[in-house]
Amino acid sequence: MTPAQCTELAAEIKQWGQQLGFQQIGIADCDLATAEAHLQRWLAEGKQGDMHFMARHGSKRTRPAELVPGTLSIISARMDYLPEHQQAIDRALEDPARAFVSRYALGRDYHKLLRKRLQRLAERIQERIGPFGHRVFVDSAPVMEKPLAQKAGLGWIGKHTNVINAKAGSWFFLGEIYCDLPLPADTPAEEHCGDCQACIDICPTHAITGPFQLDARRCISYLTIEHKGSIPEHLRAPIGNRIYGCDDCQLVCPWNRFARLSEEADFLPREDLDTATLLSLFAWTEAEFLERTQGSAIRRIGYSRWMRNLAVALGNAPPSTEILQALSAKRDHPDPLIQEHVRWAIGQHPRHQETK
Repeated sequence: MTPAQCTELAAEIKQWGQQLGFQQIGIADCDLATAEAHLQRWLAEGKQGDMHFMARHGSKRTRPAELVPGTLSIISARMDYLPEHQQAIDRALEDPARAFVSRYALGRDYHKLLRKRLQRLAERIQERIGPFGHRVFVDSAPVMEKPLAQKAGLGWIGKHTNVINAKAGSWFFLGEIYCDLPLPADTPAEEHCGDCQACIDICPTHAITGPFQLDARRCISYLTIEHKGSIPEHLRAPIGNRIYGCDDCQLVCPWNRFARLSEEADFLPREDLDTATLLSLFAWTEAEFLERTQGSAIRRIGYSRWMRNLAVALGNAPPSTEILQALSAKRDHPDPLIQEHVRWAIGQHPRHQETK
Protein backbone atom coordinates (compact mmCIF):
# COMPACT_ATOMS: atom_id res chain seq x y z
CA MET A 1 0.00 0.00 0.00
CA THR A 2 1.18 3.53 -0.77
CA PRO A 3 1.36 6.16 2.01
CA ALA A 4 -1.69 7.86 0.51
CA GLN A 5 -3.65 4.60 0.56
CA CYS A 6 -2.64 3.97 4.18
CA THR A 7 -3.81 7.46 5.16
CA GLU A 8 -7.14 6.88 3.45
CA LEU A 9 -7.53 3.48 5.09
CA ALA A 10 -6.77 4.94 8.54
CA ALA A 11 -9.58 7.47 8.09
CA GLU A 12 -11.97 4.71 7.04
CA ILE A 13 -11.00 2.56 10.03
CA LYS A 14 -11.95 5.41 12.37
CA GLN A 15 -15.32 5.81 10.67
CA TRP A 16 -16.02 2.07 10.79
CA GLY A 17 -15.05 2.00 14.46
CA GLN A 18 -17.65 4.61 15.34
CA GLN A 19 -20.26 2.72 13.34
CA LEU A 20 -19.47 -0.35 15.45
CA GLY A 21 -20.07 1.52 18.70
CA PHE A 22 -16.59 2.72 19.65
CA GLN A 23 -16.39 6.33 20.73
CA GLN A 24 -12.90 6.79 19.31
CA ILE A 25 -10.25 4.97 17.29
CA GLY A 26 -6.59 5.97 17.19
CA ILE A 27 -3.42 4.53 15.73
CA ALA A 28 -0.07 4.10 17.46
CA ASP A 29 3.37 3.00 16.37
CA CYS A 30 5.30 0.27 18.20
CA ASP A 31 7.79 2.40 20.13
CA LEU A 32 7.09 1.85 23.84
CA ALA A 33 10.61 2.54 25.16
CA THR A 34 9.40 5.09 27.73
CA ALA A 35 6.67 2.78 28.97
CA GLU A 36 9.14 -0.10 29.13
CA ALA A 37 11.49 1.85 31.41
CA HIS A 38 8.59 2.82 33.68
CA LEU A 39 7.36 -0.79 33.84
CA GLN A 40 10.81 -2.13 34.70
CA ARG A 41 11.16 0.33 37.58
CA TRP A 42 7.69 -0.56 38.86
CA LEU A 43 8.44 -4.28 38.75
CA ALA A 44 11.83 -3.81 40.40
CA GLU A 45 10.10 -2.08 43.31
CA GLY A 46 7.70 -5.01 43.68
CA LYS A 47 4.62 -2.84 43.33
CA GLN A 48 2.85 -5.44 41.20
CA GLY A 49 2.17 -7.57 44.27
CA ASP A 50 0.95 -11.05 43.32
CA MET A 51 0.50 -10.10 39.67
CA HIS A 52 3.49 -12.14 38.56
CA PHE A 53 2.15 -12.21 35.02
CA MET A 54 3.28 -8.60 34.63
CA ALA A 55 6.89 -9.82 34.38
CA ARG A 56 6.27 -13.24 32.90
CA HIS A 57 6.61 -12.37 29.21
CA GLY A 58 9.71 -10.23 29.34
CA SER A 59 9.99 -7.62 26.60
CA LYS A 60 6.98 -8.97 24.65
CA ARG A 61 4.76 -6.67 26.72
CA THR A 62 6.53 -3.52 25.61
CA ARG A 63 7.70 -4.59 22.16
CA PRO A 64 4.61 -5.39 20.08
CA ALA A 65 6.53 -6.93 17.19
CA GLU A 66 7.95 -9.54 19.57
CA LEU A 67 4.48 -10.51 20.76
CA VAL A 68 2.98 -10.57 17.27
CA PRO A 69 5.75 -10.81 14.63
CA GLY A 70 5.28 -8.42 11.75
CA THR A 71 3.33 -5.83 13.75
CA LEU A 72 3.84 -2.33 12.37
CA SER A 73 0.85 -0.46 13.81
CA ILE A 74 -1.61 -0.76 16.67
CA ILE A 75 -5.23 0.27 16.24
CA SER A 76 -6.43 1.41 19.67
CA ALA A 77 -10.13 1.77 20.51
CA ARG A 78 -12.13 3.11 23.43
CA MET A 79 -15.74 2.47 24.40
CA ASP A 80 -17.65 4.31 27.13
CA TYR A 81 -19.15 2.15 29.89
CA LEU A 82 -20.56 4.54 32.53
CA PRO A 83 -23.98 3.01 33.38
CA GLU A 84 -25.40 5.79 35.57
CA HIS A 85 -24.85 9.39 36.62
CA GLN A 86 -22.10 9.98 39.14
CA GLN A 87 -24.56 11.23 41.77
CA ALA A 88 -26.09 7.76 41.89
CA ILE A 89 -22.64 6.23 42.25
CA ASP A 90 -21.84 8.57 45.12
CA ARG A 91 -25.05 7.54 46.92
CA ALA A 92 -24.16 3.86 46.62
CA LEU A 93 -20.67 4.43 47.97
CA GLU A 94 -21.89 6.56 50.88
CA ASP A 95 -24.42 3.97 52.11
CA PRO A 96 -22.47 1.51 54.32
CA ALA A 97 -25.26 -1.07 54.11
CA ARG A 98 -24.97 -1.29 50.32
CA ALA A 99 -22.39 -3.32 48.44
CA PHE A 100 -20.28 -1.20 46.13
CA VAL A 101 -19.17 -2.82 42.87
CA SER A 102 -16.88 -0.92 40.50
CA ARG A 103 -19.15 0.36 37.75
CA TYR A 104 -17.26 -1.37 34.96
CA ALA A 105 -18.35 -4.74 36.37
CA LEU A 106 -22.09 -4.15 36.87
CA GLY A 107 -23.07 -5.47 33.45
CA ARG A 108 -21.88 -8.21 31.14
CA ASP A 109 -18.20 -9.00 30.81
CA TYR A 110 -16.80 -6.31 28.55
CA HIS A 111 -14.00 -8.51 27.21
CA LYS A 112 -16.29 -10.50 24.93
CA LEU A 113 -18.24 -7.49 23.67
CA LEU A 114 -15.18 -5.44 22.76
CA ARG A 115 -13.38 -8.40 21.25
CA LYS A 116 -16.31 -9.16 18.94
CA ARG A 117 -16.55 -5.52 17.85
CA LEU A 118 -12.81 -5.31 17.19
CA GLN A 119 -12.93 -8.55 15.23
CA ARG A 120 -15.74 -7.09 13.12
CA LEU A 121 -13.57 -4.02 12.55
CA ALA A 122 -10.72 -6.27 11.41
CA GLU A 123 -13.14 -8.01 9.04
CA ARG A 124 -14.13 -4.63 7.59
CA ILE A 125 -10.48 -3.88 6.92
CA GLN A 126 -10.02 -7.27 5.29
CA GLU A 127 -13.04 -6.69 3.05
CA ARG A 128 -11.45 -3.42 1.97
CA ILE A 129 -7.84 -4.52 1.33
CA GLY A 130 -7.80 -8.31 1.45
CA PRO A 131 -6.11 -10.60 4.00
CA PHE A 132 -3.67 -8.93 6.39
CA GLY A 133 -1.80 -9.98 9.53
CA HIS A 134 -3.56 -8.99 12.73
CA ARG A 135 -4.50 -10.03 16.24
CA VAL A 136 -7.19 -8.61 18.54
CA PHE A 137 -6.61 -7.93 22.25
CA VAL A 138 -8.94 -6.81 25.04
CA ASP A 139 -7.13 -6.76 28.37
CA SER A 140 -5.56 -10.05 27.32
CA ALA A 141 -1.99 -11.20 26.72
CA PRO A 142 0.95 -8.94 27.59
CA VAL A 143 -0.27 -5.66 26.06
CA MET A 144 0.49 -2.14 27.33
CA GLU A 145 -2.97 -0.84 26.53
CA LYS A 146 -2.71 2.47 28.40
CA PRO A 147 0.57 3.71 26.87
CA LEU A 148 -0.70 2.58 23.47
CA ALA A 149 -3.94 4.51 23.97
CA GLN A 150 -1.96 7.63 24.87
CA LYS A 151 0.28 7.25 21.82
CA ALA A 152 -2.85 6.78 19.67
CA GLY A 153 -4.27 10.07 20.95
CA LEU A 154 -7.17 8.57 22.91
CA GLY A 155 -6.14 10.31 26.13
CA TRP A 156 -3.30 10.75 28.57
CA ILE A 157 -2.36 8.60 31.55
CA GLY A 158 -3.50 10.56 34.61
CA LYS A 159 -1.91 10.75 38.03
CA HIS A 160 -4.09 7.79 39.09
CA THR A 161 -2.63 5.81 36.12
CA ASN A 162 -5.97 5.58 34.29
CA VAL A 163 -6.38 7.03 30.81
CA ILE A 164 -8.24 10.36 30.67
CA ASN A 165 -9.81 11.89 27.59
CA ALA A 166 -10.32 15.68 27.63
CA LYS A 167 -13.80 15.34 26.11
CA ALA A 168 -14.97 12.12 27.73
CA GLY A 169 -13.28 11.63 31.10
CA SER A 170 -12.02 8.17 32.03
CA TRP A 171 -15.04 5.86 32.18
CA PHE A 172 -14.15 3.77 29.13
CA PHE A 173 -12.72 0.41 28.11
CA LEU A 174 -9.76 -0.10 25.79
CA GLY A 175 -9.01 -2.66 23.11
CA GLU A 176 -6.40 -3.11 20.39
CA ILE A 177 -5.74 -4.62 17.00
CA TYR A 178 -2.07 -5.37 16.33
CA CYS A 179 -1.57 -5.35 12.56
CA ASP A 180 1.10 -5.54 9.88
CA LEU A 181 -0.17 -2.43 8.06
CA PRO A 182 2.07 0.68 7.95
CA LEU A 183 -0.75 3.01 9.05
CA PRO A 184 0.07 6.63 9.92
CA ALA A 185 0.31 7.13 13.68
CA ASP A 186 -1.83 9.74 15.41
CA THR A 187 -0.41 12.50 17.55
CA PRO A 188 0.03 11.29 21.16
CA ALA A 189 -2.22 12.92 23.74
CA GLU A 190 -0.62 15.49 26.06
CA GLU A 191 -1.00 15.32 29.82
CA HIS A 192 -3.47 17.81 31.31
CA CYS A 193 -3.63 16.96 35.02
CA GLY A 194 -1.79 20.15 35.95
CA ASP A 195 -1.55 20.80 39.69
CA CYS A 196 -4.63 18.72 40.50
CA GLN A 197 -4.08 15.83 42.89
CA ALA A 198 -7.67 15.02 43.83
CA CYS A 199 -7.17 11.34 42.97
CA ILE A 200 -4.08 11.14 45.17
CA ASP A 201 -5.86 12.73 48.12
CA ILE A 202 -9.04 10.63 47.87
CA CYS A 203 -7.49 7.16 47.62
CA PRO A 204 -8.76 5.29 50.73
CA THR A 205 -5.61 3.19 51.10
CA HIS A 206 -3.07 5.72 49.81
CA ALA A 207 -2.23 3.42 46.91
CA ILE A 208 -1.40 6.39 44.66
CA THR A 209 1.95 7.12 46.26
CA GLY A 210 2.71 10.11 44.03
CA PRO A 211 1.77 11.54 40.65
CA PHE A 212 1.58 8.69 38.11
CA GLN A 213 2.73 6.17 40.74
CA LEU A 214 0.51 3.31 41.88
CA ASP A 215 1.40 0.69 44.47
CA ALA A 216 -0.94 -2.13 43.50
CA ARG A 217 -0.36 -3.86 46.82
CA ARG A 218 -2.41 -1.14 48.52
CA CYS A 219 -5.00 -0.63 45.76
CA ILE A 220 -8.55 -1.74 46.62
CA SER A 221 -9.12 -2.97 43.08
CA TYR A 222 -6.07 -5.19 43.41
CA LEU A 223 -6.96 -6.36 46.93
CA THR A 224 -10.56 -7.29 46.07
CA ILE A 225 -9.96 -8.71 42.59
CA GLU A 226 -6.39 -9.78 41.82
CA HIS A 227 -5.16 -10.69 45.30
CA LYS A 228 -5.96 -14.31 46.11
CA GLY A 229 -5.00 -14.50 49.77
CA SER A 230 -5.77 -12.77 53.03
CA ILE A 231 -6.29 -9.02 52.85
CA PRO A 232 -3.79 -7.30 55.17
CA GLU A 233 -5.62 -6.28 58.35
CA HIS A 234 -4.46 -2.66 58.27
CA LEU A 235 -6.07 -2.25 54.86
CA ARG A 236 -9.45 -3.80 55.67
CA ALA A 237 -11.12 -0.83 57.36
CA PRO A 238 -10.27 1.61 54.52
CA ILE A 239 -11.97 -0.73 52.06
CA GLY A 240 -15.34 0.27 53.50
CA ASN A 241 -18.22 -1.24 51.51
CA ARG A 242 -16.23 -1.77 48.30
CA ILE A 243 -16.57 -5.47 47.51
CA TYR A 244 -15.27 -5.52 43.92
CA GLY A 245 -12.95 -2.80 42.73
CA CYS A 246 -12.90 0.90 43.55
CA ASP A 247 -13.91 4.00 41.58
CA ASP A 248 -12.94 6.75 44.01
CA CYS A 249 -10.12 8.19 41.92
CA GLN A 250 -12.42 8.47 38.91
CA LEU A 251 -15.30 9.95 40.89
CA VAL A 252 -13.22 12.94 41.99
CA CYS A 253 -11.48 13.54 38.66
CA PRO A 254 -12.66 16.94 37.31
CA TRP A 255 -12.36 15.69 33.74
CA ASN A 256 -15.21 13.26 34.36
CA ARG A 257 -17.68 16.11 34.27
CA PHE A 258 -17.49 15.47 30.52
CA ALA A 259 -18.23 11.74 30.83
CA ARG A 260 -21.25 10.42 28.95
CA LEU A 261 -23.52 7.53 29.82
CA SER A 262 -22.92 4.38 27.83
CA GLU A 263 -25.31 3.48 25.04
CA GLU A 264 -24.48 -0.21 25.35
CA ALA A 265 -27.28 -2.23 26.97
CA ASP A 266 -24.78 -4.93 27.99
CA PHE A 267 -23.07 -2.47 30.35
CA LEU A 268 -26.26 -1.78 32.33
CA PRO A 269 -26.48 -3.32 35.84
CA ARG A 270 -27.49 -6.96 36.21
CA GLU A 271 -28.80 -8.83 39.25
CA ASP A 272 -29.49 -5.43 40.92
CA LEU A 273 -25.79 -5.15 41.72
CA ASP A 274 -26.03 -1.36 41.65
CA THR A 275 -28.46 -1.36 44.59
CA ALA A 276 -27.76 -4.67 46.38
CA THR A 277 -27.11 -4.74 50.13
CA LEU A 278 -24.13 -6.44 51.70
CA LEU A 279 -26.41 -8.85 53.56
CA SER A 280 -28.32 -9.92 50.45
CA LEU A 281 -25.10 -10.78 48.61
CA PHE A 282 -23.53 -12.43 51.66
CA ALA A 283 -26.51 -14.81 51.71
CA TRP A 284 -25.68 -16.19 48.26
CA THR A 285 -24.61 -19.82 48.17
CA GLU A 286 -21.79 -20.80 45.86
CA ALA A 287 -24.33 -22.16 43.38
CA GLU A 288 -26.18 -18.83 43.42
CA PHE A 289 -22.93 -16.94 42.95
CA LEU A 290 -22.04 -19.00 39.88
CA GLU A 291 -25.53 -18.63 38.45
CA ARG A 292 -25.90 -14.89 39.05
CA THR A 293 -22.42 -13.97 37.83
CA GLN A 294 -22.73 -15.97 34.62
CA GLY A 295 -21.32 -13.77 31.85
CA SER A 296 -19.95 -11.26 34.36
CA ALA A 297 -16.37 -10.18 34.98
CA ILE A 298 -17.03 -10.77 38.69
CA ARG A 299 -17.15 -14.53 38.27
CA ARG A 300 -13.40 -14.75 37.71
CA ILE A 301 -12.59 -14.05 41.37
CA GLY A 302 -14.57 -17.08 42.53
CA TYR A 303 -16.85 -17.59 45.51
CA SER A 304 -14.12 -17.66 48.14
CA ARG A 305 -12.78 -14.17 47.35
CA TRP A 306 -16.32 -12.87 46.85
CA MET A 307 -17.25 -13.93 50.40
CA ARG A 308 -13.91 -12.67 51.73
CA ASN A 309 -14.64 -9.23 50.34
CA LEU A 310 -18.20 -9.20 51.67
CA ALA A 311 -17.03 -10.25 55.13
CA VAL A 312 -14.61 -7.32 55.24
CA ALA A 313 -17.35 -4.92 54.16
CA LEU A 314 -19.72 -6.30 56.81
CA GLY A 315 -17.00 -5.81 59.39
CA ASN A 316 -16.90 -2.16 58.35
CA ALA A 317 -20.70 -1.74 58.40
CA PRO A 318 -22.66 -0.21 61.30
CA PRO A 319 -23.39 -2.94 63.87
CA SER A 320 -26.78 -4.62 63.73
CA THR A 321 -28.34 -7.82 64.94
CA GLU A 322 -28.86 -8.96 61.35
CA ILE A 323 -25.20 -8.48 60.46
CA LEU A 324 -23.96 -10.27 63.57
CA GLN A 325 -26.30 -13.18 62.92
CA ALA A 326 -25.24 -13.48 59.29
CA LEU A 327 -21.56 -13.41 60.19
CA SER A 328 -21.94 -15.83 63.09
CA ALA A 329 -23.67 -18.35 60.82
CA LYS A 330 -20.47 -18.52 58.76
CA ARG A 331 -17.96 -18.20 61.60
CA ASP A 332 -16.87 -21.83 61.13
CA HIS A 333 -17.01 -21.88 57.34
CA PRO A 334 -14.89 -24.75 55.94
CA ASP A 335 -13.02 -22.38 53.61
CA PRO A 336 -10.11 -20.98 55.69
CA LEU A 337 -10.05 -17.71 53.74
CA ILE A 338 -13.72 -17.04 54.35
CA GLN A 339 -13.51 -18.15 57.96
CA GLU A 340 -10.59 -15.83 58.75
CA HIS A 341 -12.28 -12.74 57.36
CA VAL A 342 -15.67 -13.57 58.90
CA ARG A 343 -14.10 -13.91 62.34
CA TRP A 344 -12.28 -10.62 61.85
CA ALA A 345 -15.57 -8.98 60.87
CA ILE A 346 -17.31 -10.27 63.98
CA GLY A 347 -14.52 -8.80 66.05
CA GLN A 348 -15.15 -5.33 64.60
CA HIS A 349 -18.59 -5.04 66.23
CA PRO A 350 -18.96 -3.99 69.88
CA ARG A 351 -21.62 -6.62 70.51
CA HIS A 352 -19.71 -9.50 68.91
CA GLN A 353 -19.27 -11.30 72.25
CA GLU A 354 -23.02 -11.89 72.39
CA THR A 355 -22.93 -14.15 69.36
CA LYS A 356 -19.96 -16.29 70.38
